[in-house]
Amino acid sequence: MDEEYDVIVLGTGLKECILSGLLSVDGLKVLHMDRNDYYGGESTSLNLVQLWKRFRGSDKPPTHLGSSRDYNVDMIPKFIMANGALVRVLIHTNVTKYLNFKAVDGSYVYNKGKIHKVPATDMEALKSPLMGIFEKRRARKFFIYVQEYNENVPKTHEGMDLTRVTTRELIAKYGLDANTMEFIGHALALHRDDRYLDEPALDTVKRMKLYAESLARFAGGSPYIYPLYGLGELPQAFARLSAVYGGTYMLNKPECKVEFNDEGMVIGVTSEGETAKCKKVVCDPSYLPNKVRKVGKVARAIAIMSHPIPNTNDSHSVQVILPQKQLGRKSDMYLFCCSYSHNVAPKGKFIAFVSTEAETDQPEIELKPGIDLLGPVEEIYFETYDRYEPANEPPLDNCFVSTSYDSTTHFESTVDDVLNMYTMITGKVLDLNVDLSSASAAEE
Repeated sequence: MDEEYDVIVLGTGLKECILSGLLSVDGLKVLHMDRNDYYGGESTSLNLVQLWKRFRGSDKPPTHLGSSRDYNVDMIPKFIMANGALVRVLIHTNVTKYLNFKAVDGSYVYNKGKIHKVPATDMEALKSPLMGIFEKRRARKFFIYVQEYNENVPKTHEGMDLTRVTTRELIAKYGLDANTMEFIGHALALHRDDRYLDEPALDTVKRMKLYAESLARFAGGSPYIYPLYGLGELPQAFARLSAVYGGTYMLNKPECKVEFNDEGMVIGVTSEGETAKCKKVVCDPSYLPNKVRKVGKVARAIAIMSHPIPNTNDSHSVQVILPQKQLGRKSDMYLFCCSYSHNVAPKGKFIAFVSTEAETDQPEIELKPGIDLLGPVEEIYFETYDRYEPANEPPLDNCFVSTSYDSTTHFESTVDDVLNMYTMITGKVLDLNVDLSSASAAEE
């Protein structure tokens, strides 16, 4: 182990694995270590015995739940936007060849006590029960504006500079009411709170376009895709990629103590009495606890059921977003459901997650609005975990720490963090102009 590396990556969570793959492809010499004996860190996948051990403290789950090895329960479940940044990274690195994706059946939003399909195009807007007849027409006009908008073609801008006009001003021009704006902002543009209303509208329009283009990609009921056997496949696929380019992986390495020189710059990592030298360290918050600060916590429930979430058109995989105002909260709540159709549970079983940014210390009570939508559950586990972000200055210590995973059930914020870290580490911006069609064979 006493070699010198350009970068040592600590932890095999999804963010760390993507970065180690990208850096290896760039020709850097990478050593990747994890204190656990499994891949994935916080974002690992568990079988039923492991799940039972973690939440019930025994390794004897009841037999009626089926075979343990048919379960692949992701601890940080997130759907992947079909045309989003993660798919671009997968294609850019050619990791798609290690993975099989399947489209996600449904994308829904909670409004006035009911679940509705998220309308994403002008035609869907006309059919949606979320709006009255006059509002539908106004929404249709707005959707057409968004569909036709092209940053580089001024005549599609209708005289508005979206880098200056706020989202609130753009919405006012189309006369849309607060109810319509809520599902557009939270379920289509995937904003996590309402700050976007007073920010330049360009970001929201781009997010809406991404949703619509992703939806059109697989012509399914949602813009999302998900790997067969769950997300646990992703870290391993990036680990393979890193190995192809000469990266070294070591699991089950206790301690992983980061070493610094007198100026506070990182010089290596010690495990089991051996030190590997390096110029830079990339890690999740658990490896450098004194260089991060707590910024919040996530409350969530994991349920095992024998039916799909009611009122989602029997979707075997689905996301439901519950916008904050519908619940009188400061942050949105998310439902995620996946099943045997993505090979994450035995036949006839469904795994559902309810998650949100915690605002109290009582997840059971706080998550009730989401849990009430699930119907009968066979087993349910609750937990909260703290969210951290880096508090260090990377130029001063060469330590690059990822942000903890948030409560969202899609990957957009996760990939933003990875791309920002990549630029900080290398000084380059990752080119994500890729041929998206090269991943289309993976639908079924």
